[in-house]
Amino acid sequence: QVQLVESGGGLVQPGGSLRLSCAASGSIVSINTMGWYRQAEGKQRELVAVIAVGGSTNYADSVKGRFTISRDNAKRTVYLQMNSLKPEDTAVYYCNAALVVRDPYRYLEPWGQGTLVTVSS
Repeated sequence: QVQLVESGGGLVQPGGSLRLSCAASGSIVSINTMGWYRQAEGKQRELVAVIAVGGSTNYADSVKGRFTISRDNAKRTVYLQMNSLKPEDTAVYYCNAALVVRDPYRYLEPWGQGTLVTVSS
């Protein structure tokens, strides 16, 4: 079974930092784009950052200069380093990845279960 498992969320004070991780596991042939999305209470899920297999990145304007996405292809893991956190960053953060899997051979875009980030004093 293919799955994405996030970790690293929690409670942090404004101005603080957190690092999220998301590891992919299962019968994976290849991983293309990986990304982080978030959903605040009462709002729609939105893109935070994505990273291509070659390392090119794209960020939401609201996090540019504060968040950094990176990946370790050997570990099948994507990271999100979040600095200078603000209360408006409070949300459930979800990992997403574009995968080619086997048994049977097909394309999938699974989501992780989500990890809660709360920024509050």
